[in-house]
Amino acid sequence: MLKTAMLHLAQIQKNPTSGEMELQFLAHQYSEKIWEVDEPYVVPLTEKLSLGEGVLVLVEYGEEKQIISISTATDWVLNLVKQYLHKNSINSQFLAAEQEKIEQWRQEITAQSLELNRRFLEIETRREQLQELEQTLKENRESQSSNSGT
Repeated sequence: MLKTAMLHLAQIQKNPTSGEMELQFLAHQYSEKIWEVDEPYVVPLTEKLSLGEGVLVLVEYGEEKQIISISTATDWVLNLVKQYLHKNSINSQFLAAEQEKIEQWRQEITAQSLELNRRFLEIETRREQLQELEQTLKENRESQSSNSGT
């Protein structure tokens, strides 16, 4: 089986107790364009870096809990700013894609609502049928008890 590494965003920090440098992992890459924010957790930094405390870094972290590579996150952050946070970042293509997502969600919710309504009506019909059966049974018992008493 192929072992893969996961890319993490981390911050270099100094352990207040030991004075040793460590990495506080903040987020990880879920897929090519999707990141998930993690509950921060700390990993000891075993290799010496020329980067100071507070610097954001990208860390390739292996499945066996080993650091594969560390690089500054400066270029990555600047690329995010250029790509998503500049003055004209909300363009017509972005809006069209978001509208498409909203329309898909609306259709899914409508379909789910129709299915729930169908199920509700089905259950209501069954409930009415059961009530009718109960009434018929009750009437049959009453007529049998009155016939046996005569």
